[in-house]
Amino acid sequence: MVFAKKLRRRIQRGEITTSIRIWRWPHVRVGGRYRLGHGHVVVTSIREIGIGDITEAMAVESGFDSVDDLLTTARHGAGTTVYFIEFHYVRGERRPMDPGWPGQPPGAASRR
Repeated sequence: MVFAKKLRRRIQRGEITTSIRIWRWPHVRVGGRYRLGHGHVVVTSIREIGIGDITEAMAVESGFDSVDDLLTTARHGAGTTVYFIEFHYVRGERRPMDPGWPGQPPGAASRR
């Protein structure tokens, strides 16, 4: 799970604990750990929502100034499904990513 550079320090301080992503399929899973700095983000919840369900409060909670600001960042690929993700940051040892899941479409690990 990759975060915009402007959000990383705030995530590491525990100020941001949610993210809204627009993907073709879920790139994370509950319990998954994803490197960030000298620790990792642990996903605690992921749920599919509609784009109209995104509120200003959700956008601000995710580190953005507004829904429009969030969507400018989130709309960068071919995805159309909106996911609301909750997580927490754990300081400490960096853990390597699982090469087969998550964040990879089926068969991607074999293409590396």
